[in-house]
Order: sequence, then C-alpha cells, then structure tokens
Amino acid sequence: MEIIALSEQEVQSFRADTKGTAQRIHFNNAGASLPPDVVVETMVNYLNEEAIYGGYETEYKYREELENTYALIARMINADKDEVAIVENASIAWGIAFNGIEFKKGDEIITCEMEYVTNFIGFLNVRNTLGVEIRVIANDAQGNFPLQELENAISPKTKLIAITQIPSTAGAVIPVAEIGKIARKHQILYLLDACQSIGQMPVDVKEINCDMLAVTGRKYLRAPRGTGFLYVRKEIQDKVKPIFMDGFSAPSVSLTDYHLRNDARRFELYEKNRALTLGLGKAIEYALNIGMDRIWQRIQHLAEQMRQQLEAIDGITVHDTGDQKCGNVTFSVNGIDSATIKNELAARQINVSIGKAISTPIYMDKNHLSAVVRASVHYYNTEEEIKVMCEVLVSVRKQEV
Repeated sequence: MEIIALSEQEVQSFRADTKGTAQRIHFNNAGASLPPDVVVETMVNYLNEEAIYGGYETEYKYREELENTYALIARMINADKDEVAIVENASIAWGIAFNGIEFKKGDEIITCEMEYVTNFIGFLNVRNTLGVEIRVIANDAQGNFPLQELENAISPKTKLIAITQIPSTAGAVIPVAEIGKIARKHQILYLLDACQSIGQMPVDVKEINCDMLAVTGRKYLRAPRGTGFLYVRKEIQDKVKPIFMDGFSAPSVSLTDYHLRNDARRFELYEKNRALTLGLGKAIEYALNIGMDRIWQRIQHLAEQMRQQLEAIDGITVHDTGDQKCGNVTFSVNGIDSATIKNELAARQINVSIGKAISTPIYMDKNHLSAVVRASVHYYNTEEEIKVMCEVLVSVRKQEV
C-alpha cells in the first residue's frame, strides 16, 4: 500500500502543536524529543487534580484512561495488552527481562557490535559471576549485520540472542525481523532493545518474532522522561523470573505462599507516576493518529537530506554505514572535537548531542572513535532547519581553519 507523505501543512500543524519548535532547532530526538503540547497538558492537568482531590482518588477517576495506555502500547507494537508492563525506561525494561533469565555456567549469549552500554554491562556481569560466554557478531565491511554469521554462531549452548535495533551512536538499522526468524527456528530466547526505534519506525513484535522488547518513552515516542515499557510474549512469561515483587505483581498471598499475576504486569510494582503514564499514552495516541509508516518515511527523507548536505561540507565525515539507515545522523568535524561542535550549535539555539565511546563500546572501539556528533531528526523538523545547521557548521569550520 502506498504511503502518503506528510504534507507541508501537516508538518506545520505538528510544529504548532509543539511550542518548543518556535524556540530552537531540536536535533536531539534520539536523546529526548520535544513533546506535543497535549502531552504536557495531560500530565499537568492530572497533577493539579491530584493536588486538589488526592492521589488515590484521582487515580480512580482516571482508571479507564490509565488502563487504555496498555491498550495503546499493545496496538502500537501489535501485541496483547496482557503482554505489556509499564516501567520507567528502557534500561529498567531490559534489566527486568535479562536478569529474569536463569543463566548457568557455559550458556552463550549472542549479540551485535551495536549493543548499548547498559546491556553490555549486563553481559559482563553474567560472564564474570556465572561463567556465561558472550559472542559478538560484528557488522561486515559495508556496515550490515551478517545473518549467516549469526546462524553459524548458534550452538546447543546458545541461551539468548540480544540485539539493539538502532544504536545510540550510529545511524544503522539492524535487520531484527530476519534475526527473529533465526531465533524462532532454533527456539532461542530473543531480547530486543527498541529504545531508539520505537516512535521512529514501525515496530511489530509478531513480525519481528522477539520474545521480549525494551522501550523508552522520551525519545522518538515524544513521551515524558521517566516512561517506558516492557513487552514479554505470553508464552514465555513464566520463563522470566521477576526480580522484585509486591502485592500488585503477586496479588494472591497467604502466610506460606504467593502467586504471580497471569500477565506481564507481574514485572511491575504498584507505585508509579500516574501523570507520566497518561502522558505516555497520549504521546502514543498522537503518533498512531499520524501513522508510523508516514512518520518513518518523513524521518528517512530528512535524515538523507542531512547526510547529503553534511557530506558536501569540506572537513566533515559522516560515519553512518549499512544499507538501511535511520534518523540518527552521526558525524565528526576534522580538527574540532565533538563537544565544541555541540556547544557552538547550542549557542545558536540548535540542539544536538554527543555520542560517546562508552555508549556503544564495541562499535566505537572497532571504528577507533572516541566521540561523534549526533544530530537526530524527527517528523516535525524541516529541510530549512537542516540548512541552517549546516550553514553554522560551515561557519565554525572556517573559524577554525
């Protein structure tokens, strides 16, 4: 089915819905996007009601809206709402899933060179404490993930395939659906970090065939900080041991035993910020109303425009490789460190971020990179904003030469 591109009128409408776009150029969507005004208003209104009527009382009033957040998450990723747990961020979600797996000495974990530092620390922990082996599948010379090498690396000892779909410090997209077919064929648990991909591109857990999915809200979903969720496929929920419990996750308790909930909310605790939960739901609803296919098409278009313009500037190197690229554009400026570039752009109300070596340690070490500038586009950004940023970079470059 043909995807209808976002019109200029629609883009301007989204910008009008986002007061931050009038103040600055925001190319730090891979860090934290600017939220739609309705997301902020939803949270503020809820907090005001809490202050007047009480926390539990306000929660009861909004119980249907809070419950609907689970349904919206499920709709976005093509899951059942009983497979969704709402947590604070992707690192918490990933940690719940990973640390709930019962590893033993000799088990093997297969991962990719793009894995995020939080996940990598988890691997090192089970290697150092339990004797679990870590096998890294490196990208090929073109920057693509070699599926056949993954297939060849699988052994009877392979316990988990853990992959980050879009890395923190590069613009590549890992072929997660193809990896999922391999994982399912060999009946190996598959944990996917979709921190950077959710809200940027369509994410369908049934198409991907992942068993667990870790997500944050603040990035491309345009949800508030302190939000995220974990997807755990119904059929494997009993294989993941909750690492903490309360009367919400285990509602049936006697003096001698307890029983967990029969859904993914067994991985939650009762106490959380209900205003943030509503904000998360509103942000997902906003994205779904636009359409993830249309959002992804717009982001790819803008990212390609940015890469082309950056590559045309003398002294700038764009580091993104691979056949499929995303909205995270990484580059460096010859002779000028990334922190200086970030500060020069910030002085002109242009937000970018720095991709540090620690964030994706395997990839950065392999490519001898200590830091990169990361400019990440969203559907509410414009071609004119890209032009302005590149003009500033040309000016900064001339000053340094």
